[in-house]
Amino acid sequence: LMANFFAQPDALAYGKTADQVRAEGVEEDLVPHRTFKGNRPSMSLLLPKLTAYATGQLLAIYEHRTTVQGFIWDINSFDQWGVELGKKLAIDVKDHLLKARQLDQEGQMDDPIDAGNAASSRILNYYVHNSQPNLMDDTDHPLTRVTRKTHADHHRTSEVEQLEDEL
Repeated sequence: LMANFFAQPDALAYGKTADQVRAEGVEEDLVPHRTFKGNRPSMSLLLPKLTAYATGQLLAIYEHRTTVQGFIWDINSFDQWGVELGKKLAIDVKDHLLKARQLDQEGQMDDPIDAGNAASSRILNYYVHNSQPNLMDDTDHPLTRVTRKTHADHHRTSEVEQLEDEL
């Protein structure tokens, strides 16, 4: 798996010409299917551990990348029709989730979410049945406290741990 991870950027960058494919002895009718143009940008990120903090960093990278590309191409990356539709649908989904949580706390939950299509309804019901309801409220839950730490908090924590190790 990791060999593929490291090889894929080269495949995207360099590609493979028709002559290279023919040199491998590939049948002529398959040559167009085995040819890749190359010169395609990619970004590989290797993290020591996938944590909530690291996930936030990844989201920030992609948000920044999207913003900068929009500035370069003179488009507003965050004012597209699809984004508006997604925001409207998210409001509906949030309403479904809040109602389902309330019914679940009252002991009346029996797949009440009807999101308008079977696939969305199933995944929302699965989520409600298999997630912790405490994560929906604003209380200081131990699982959400970690995601609220800032870079400085993480840095301070690592410094404290180093000092404790030295003692």
